[in-house]
Amino acid sequence: MKTVVNLTEQSVIKEIESILDNYPYYPYQQAFAIPDLRQELIAYVLSRIPCFYSAVEPEKAYWSSYKLRRQPLEQQLHLENLIQQGIFSLIQEKSDWVSHHLCEMVKPDCEPSHWFG
Repeated sequence: MKTVVNLTEQSVIKEIESILDNYPYYPYQQAFAIPDLRQELIAYVLSRIPCFYSAVEPEKAYWSSYKLRRQPLEQQLHLENLIQQGIFSLIQEKSDWVSHHLCEMVKPDCEPSHWFG
């Protein structure tokens, strides 16, 4: 049985991962490791580009998204630009929320140790 697959979403997710690999771990990679923020970035990009769907066998879904990634340079640069805009926009828009969540990830109480006096 074939499954309907959003090829654009799979391609965008792979491109986001690729771009974030080139950003510093803190705060970018760490912030977008938060599932809610990662999902907002995906939605930010997908709402600004046309989406393509295909009915494929489940085991072929990965290869279908790979074919979509091989797009003209202009489209590739546009996608990269949108992702970078989304990263900066969300980090700026949600800076307090991101700081709070990153602080919780590092230390639940975010207070320095008084152990040394």
